[in-house]
Formats: sequence, C-alpha cells, structure tokens
Amino acid sequence: MLLDLTNKATEDDEPKFLRAVEMFFDRAAKHSNASEETLKHIKSTDSVLSVTFPVEKDGKTVMIRGYRSQHSRHRLPCKGGIRFSSAVDLQEVEALSALMTYKCAVVDVPFGGGKGGIMIDPKEWTEAELERITRRFTLELCQKNFIGPGVDVPAPDVGTGPREMGWIADTYRNFNPQDVNGAACVTGKALSLGGVRGRTEATGLGVYYGVREFLSFPEVQAKMKHSGKIDGTSVVIQGFGNVGYWAAKFFEANGAKITGIIEHDVAAYNKDGINVEQLALWRKENGGSFRGFPDAQIIENPMSVLEAECDVLIPAALERQIGMRNAHKIRAKLIGEAANGPVTPAADEVLRNNGAVIIPDLLLNAGGVCVSYFEWAKNLSHLRFGRMNKRWDERSKEQLLSLVEGNAGHPLTEVERRQLIHGAEEHELVYSGLEDTMIVACNETRQTANAKNIDYRTAALANSINKIAASLAGSGSIFTHA
Repeated sequence: MLLDLTNKATEDDEPKFLRAVEMFFDRAAKHSNASEETLKHIKSTDSVLSVTFPVEKDGKTVMIRGYRSQHSRHRLPCKGGIRFSSAVDLQEVEALSALMTYKCAVVDVPFGGGKGGIMIDPKEWTEAELERITRRFTLELCQKNFIGPGVDVPAPDVGTGPREMGWIADTYRNFNPQDVNGAACVTGKALSLGGVRGRTEATGLGVYYGVREFLSFPEVQAKMKHSGKIDGTSVVIQGFGNVGYWAAKFFEANGAKITGIIEHDVAAYNKDGINVEQLALWRKENGGSFRGFPDAQIIENPMSVLEAECDVLIPAALERQIGMRNAHKIRAKLIGEAANGPVTPAADEVLRNNGAVIIPDLLLNAGGVCVSYFEWAKNLSHLRFGRMNKRWDERSKEQLLSLVEGNAGHPLTEVERRQLIHGAEEHELVYSGLEDTMIVACNETRQTANAKNIDYRTAALANSINKIAASLAGSGSIFTHA
C-alpha cells in the first residue's frame, strides 16, 4: 500500500497532514495582506460532520464511519471529493478541505472548500454493498444539510468515480424531487447523468498544462538547465490511477519520455521511455500489476524510482510520499505535486535548498475542481456547452473562407475546409477553459514569487489568502462585531 510507502518516506516526528497544511499556511500568511483576525477566520474549519451507520456484510453488522468537512463557506457551494479508503480519518478530511479552499481561490473558482471520506477499503466490498454504503452516507448528508447544488457539492476522489457519483445524484434526487437543479448536487458524473466531457482527464490535463507553463519561464529553465520544451523531457510519475495515467498520456502525446511509473507494489522503469497505453493494458490484463511487462525493467523497491534521475517528477498518489527519509535522495529538477500534500514541510525546504523547483498541489492539481465547476455550471444551465453556437460559428467561418478562396483563386480541399471551419465541441471548450485557467493561475503565482522573492508554494497560498480575505471583507461579517 502507498500508506506503507509514506512510513518509509517520513520520520516519526514529522507533522501529520493537517498540521503540515497549517504550517504552509502560516508561512504564506506572512506575505499576505490579511489582518491577524482574518487569517484566523480563513485558517479555521467551519463545520465537520461525523457519522456512523450499520451495514450488513456476510450476515454480520459492520459499523461504517464517514466524514464531511466544510472548511470555508466564504463562497458557496463548498466543493471537494469523497474518498473511500481505510486510512480516512477526521484530520485527513479537514486537511483536504482546507486545501480545497485555497485551491479554488488560486484558480478563481467560486467555491468554498469541502472534503469527505468513508473509512472502508472498497476492494473488500461488493458493488451492491458499496452502493448501499454510498446511498446511506448520502442520506446522512441530506439529513444534515451537507449536500446540495448551493450548499456542498461532492466529486470523485481516491477509491470513487462516476459510478459512486451517480448513486449520490440519484439518492439526492429521490429525497429532493422538487429541486430542478438536483443534478448539480455532485460532479464527476457519467455523461448520461449530466456529466461534462473532459472531466475524467481534467486533473491530469491540468498537471500537464501547469508543468508546461512553468517550463516556459526563463528563470525555471535557468534553474533546471532545461530547454523549456516538453519534447524530450524525462518524466517519472508516482501513482497510475486516474490522475497519474492521464498526466502520463498528455506528457507522452507531447513528446516527453515517461521513464518511470511507480505503483504501490512495484515500479516500471525504462530510460528510453515507456509506452503508457501498453503498460495500462498489461496491468488490466494481468491482475492489476506491472509484473512481467516486457518493455520495461520491473523494480521491486518502487520508492527507489522516486529517486531516479529525471527532469520532472510527478507524485500523483497520496500525501506525505516525500519526507525527511528520502528528500535528500530526490534528483528530479522539477517536482509537480499532482497529489494532495505529497511533500512534507521539512522535505519541501530540503528540496528547494537542493535546487529543485516545486509546483504546489493547490495550483497544479486544480484541473479537477476547475472542470467540476464547468460541470456544475452546465447542470445549472441545463444546456450542453457549444449547443447554441457551434453551427453558427461554422457557418460564419465558412462564409469567410469562401470569400478568401474567391479572392485568392485557390480553393481548399474538403479535408482542409472541414478542419478550418470546425466548430468547438464540448470537450474542446472544456480543454480551452482549463488551459486558460491554468495559464492565468501559474502566471499570477510566478509574479508574486518574483515580486516577493519567495517560493511558488508560498506565493500561490499568499495569492489565495488575499483573494479569500477580499471576499470576506467585501461581504462583511454578520454577528461578529458588537
């Protein structure tokens, strides 16, 4: 398990996840414009729900524990995934909800931060049992007003996906049949249930856009001694779930060499590059393991590949994967945090002192919540993106193209013509919106880092704090002052 790898990476005295998030916050707060009173407000968690309920398994009653944390309601709804993991606890959920608050602010998504989890290993339960657990947890959320399009909107996370989101949406609809916007109570749904094209790959695509943008900065190129081009860049990825898989696919498609992919049991390594799709197919057909894959070296100690020489390292698994036990061994020039909290505060300092560039989690993995925002907006409008304007755009371009062809005296082929007049499909609009969001957020982070001479994590968090503080100041505080 990746949790076991965490124990190999961190020292016993290193802070737990929630404390680590608070330490990063405190460091950034010194560079923000917020008052001490406002900082206390932003840092604190607004509400936490803890529930237990019985579920029958193999003729016995098992008590299931679930959590939902709403870190900040300065913007509504709250937004954040629901994970199924035996490692889920209240501290983890609070830490993740805090990160969601800062993540939404840094990419200008108008949500507060939330997060949820159920303390189970989904591999130990049948599909029918998982459905009962998911629906019962959703019932608890409905009863306590912890779910709704304008209140709190869950999404997929570790151990969950479109299937579970569909169960949540259906349960909410059955308890709120009068809510015409009920489909917006959860994102990450299947397309047939109101999902949006591009959501599945959104976080991985956002990781690619973010790394690409940072590699274009001259100061990053100088520090890494790198050309700034994705083509030929060596990339190692930890975690081959949804985020790791799609990040690998987009890097590979744009010319990068995926030299290492790390899973909880083994890692695959090939200095000349791994074919991502072939490895994914092999794992699917061979019991979920890389073992036996013929086109890469299979490493039994997966953490050793985390320390392999490469241009870019993408931790895309769980939190606390780089700590004081292995930070000094990391040889990557740039570390892109696709996972939440993969680097501890002490390790962060070691890596930066050793010359590594770190793109922080609250910025780099914000692609998921960004496209969740698009799905939520689509559900509220009850209209597919592009439906109203695609054909109009095509006709307008066709008329312009005919005019150009007539003046030039050179007609285009039918293939060329179709390519030029093509109107944007939904997934293309989603990709475009995500790309613009990441470019703007990365450049805002860079500007703050350069202006204040601070690292990118501190800069991104300082920007986030300032945006949240401005929102709180603009709306005022009811019942706070005498």
